Amino acid sequence: MGPGAAILLLIALALDWLIGDPRWLPHPVRLIGATIHFLDTHVNRAKQSKDKRIILGLCVVLSIVGLSILAGWAAANFVSTFPYGWVIELTLVSLLLAQHGMMRHTLRVLRALNQDGIVGGRKTVAQIVGRETEELDEHGVARAAIESCAESYSDGVVAPVFWYLLLGLPGLMAYKAINTMDSMIGHNNERYAAFGMVAARLDDAVNWLPARLAGTTLVIAACFVPEAAPKKALCIMFRDARKHASPNAGWPEAASAGALDLALIGPTRYAGDVTKSEWLGDGRTDATPRDIRRMMALFVVACLLIAALVALMATLLQLR
Repeated sequence: MGPGAAILLLIALALDWLIGDPRWLPHPVRLIGATIHFLDTHVNRAKQSKDKRIILGLCVVLSIVGLSILAGWAAANFVSTFPYGWVIELTLVSLLLAQHGMMRHTLRVLRALNQDGIVGGRKTVAQIVGRETEELDEHGVARAAIESCAESYSDGVVAPVFWYLLLGLPGLMAYKAINTMDSMIGHNNERYAAFGMVAARLDDAVNWLPARLAGTTLVIAACFVPEAAPKKALCIMFRDARKHASPNAGWPEAASAGALDLALIGPTRYAGDVTKSEWLGDGRTDATPRDIRRMMALFVVACLLIAALVALMATLLQLR
């Protein structure tokens, strides 16, 4: 990777932060999602045996990831043949980052709680979490928004940056395909436990290092956020991250819990069942809209930190 890729990524981070995803632009993830949905509908049958569904799920994963890598490779080669092809690559990379989108969704939850109360908060937070929200109180809505923001920092910002820097457009496209498959079919329920098993395991693998980098940068970001506790963020991250059901989500979420002196996750209702998840952190469980604002501040600083690291990398590569 040369300095040009790092510089382009830095501009893409700024573009995503300022503009986000214009609705009039076709989004690669929508196409990936539509393809996954089509294959899920036509291939995943309840009457099939568990082993057959695992094999079919593997075939879907190989197909989607293979096509995504091919699309990324074709796009990278296409843009390299034109003097201004970098504009196309810049647009693609910007679309595949999620800083602006996550901030917008988190802000909507905050505004809904402040303006429409608990009913509005439940309705809005349901758009960004997979848990049942009908019985959440204000504290539960606030915790859900904070947890979603922390996890999205990892898989919507740090991981895309990591895979683009490592493998360029093919790596970024492959990562987004894997992450989208996990969100759509990587569920531990009757329909997807077998069919989505490979997708879920692969997502765990590609997020292993980015999640730990995300937790670490959130700890560092806490040094620059008023009333945040970086030392506690570090302690809670190493103590509680592995308590999470996911091998990766616990790192940014535990770091955020420690930084904000909160307790996150805990028992959660999914599809009518209450998961007996452990609490991450030993702070307050009664999160408030003010804590959502604090998480947003932590998210902003952490994103700026990632941009600073990319800028440093571009500078070092330029001097090499």
